[in-house]
Amino acid sequence: MREPFSNETFTDFSITDNINDFQEALRKVESELGREYMLKIGANRIETTNKRKSINPSHVQQLIGIVSQADTELAHEAIQAAAAAFDSWKRVPGLARAKVLYKAAALLRRRRHEFSAWLVYEAGKTWVEADVDTAEAIDFLEFYGREMERLADRQPLVTIAGEDNELVYIPLGVGVIIPPWNFPLAIMAGMTMAAVVAGNTVVLKPASPTAVIAAKFVELLEDAGLPDGVVNYLPGAGSEVGDFLVEHPLTRFICFTGSREVGLRINEKAAAIQQDQKWIKRVIAEMGGKDTIIVDEDADLDLAAEAITASAFGYAGQKCSACSRAVVHELVYDEVVEKVVERTKKLRVGKAHEQQAAVGPVIDERAYISILKYIEVGRSEGVIVHGGKTGDSSGYFIEPTIIKDVAPYARISQEEIFGPVLAFIKAANFDAALDIANNTEYGLTGAVISRNRSRLEQAREEFHVGNLYFNRKCTGALVGVHPFGGFNMSGTDSKAGGRDYLLLFTQAKVVSERF
Repeated sequence: MREPFSNETFTDFSITDNINDFQEALRKVESELGREYMLKIGANRIETTNKRKSINPSHVQQLIGIVSQADTELAHEAIQAAAAAFDSWKRVPGLARAKVLYKAAALLRRRRHEFSAWLVYEAGKTWVEADVDTAEAIDFLEFYGREMERLADRQPLVTIAGEDNELVYIPLGVGVIIPPWNFPLAIMAGMTMAAVVAGNTVVLKPASPTAVIAAKFVELLEDAGLPDGVVNYLPGAGSEVGDFLVEHPLTRFICFTGSREVGLRINEKAAAIQQDQKWIKRVIAEMGGKDTIIVDEDADLDLAAEAITASAFGYAGQKCSACSRAVVHELVYDEVVEKVVERTKKLRVGKAHEQQAAVGPVIDERAYISILKYIEVGRSEGVIVHGGKTGDSSGYFIEPTIIKDVAPYARISQEEIFGPVLAFIKAANFDAALDIANNTEYGLTGAVISRNRSRLEQAREEFHVGNLYFNRKCTGALVGVHPFGGFNMSGTDSKAGGRDYLLLFTQAKVVSERF
């Protein structure tokens, strides 16, 4: 019998052997930079004339890889290949499909530092952030494999005399997987393999800035024995192939993680019925957040400062769960601001491959320009007490930026910045703090730092987010421990890493036999 699921242990980089092993992985990956990556449709590798360069955001002159780009004709071929593979893959027993995930997890565990090194170079993740990303990918594979085993068991139903009744979960069909660049291994692998283990086949359209990492994962799936056509690797511009994949009549579902704007567009496009379409398409979407940590007047202020700093500036604030707003009771407001500034000053901004770097680059030039524009907006909406400048010009570096005395409905209080920018908002009391926390169109994560039990219980009822944390940071959800997904414009509350998630990729069928 398989052991119960448990989360991967993170690498301790205070241990010399771990440091040496990771440095060796970095050297190995560096020696492989600049290679070309082709599409994979069915059993075929396809090179196209249209290619996209992937670059290192820590050093924009360094080429990570060159990736062939699909057009709509190739996108159609990929959908057709997935549809052909579905006929056989859906008949593979759930337990056998789960074993592919366990094999992939074992291979990824053996090559853990190597994949983390790719995350360092292509996604600009620091050592710790890259290691956590890879560990989470392993967790998703192990957890969803066990979940499929659970769903493949005979499901409990009320019994009646003279009949045998059975409920089974069957796959949906062909899906389109559109993962984000900020967790380009963990979320990409989780979305893809949740669909696959449930018996579906997919077209994986990776995020353009991190398409090489996705290519490496597809290669790993081949080594794990996944049949051709079950996962089709189709890099390409969203403007070129995105709408086409969503609207294709053979597409049964779309699993998306990304911006609010793109998610809503997908939802709208998927709702339109195409000629020869037999089903209502299912959309599974996670679309970002504007996340708040509330600090109460009686809180442990050092704990609050640690939680805010870690949540705001981990991976340069490029997490949908990142704390972009700290709402602090007026009686402790100045002290909390001071403590967060003090801690943030100690964060070293540097190239992601450098072990001592605490904050790496933002992902690309588009993000770099957008974040800097928001910082300029912040200058007029509050007082910058730390940061606000760019870093080393060889990469997309922006200092962690703290802006205090921001109004609750200011732009930087409402709009998702997706970068190392933190707004401090003063609250007159706890009720006011909750009102402010709930005043955006999002509802992903939040946290409350307080010693007051009645206020924690009030927040439990009134703080409207999908993932609410007390007396800890608002980032760092663990698979199986903190099923992850938000309310409102944060998406469809698809709880990734939870017991409900695989149900989104299945449909329940009941068979009744009278004796």
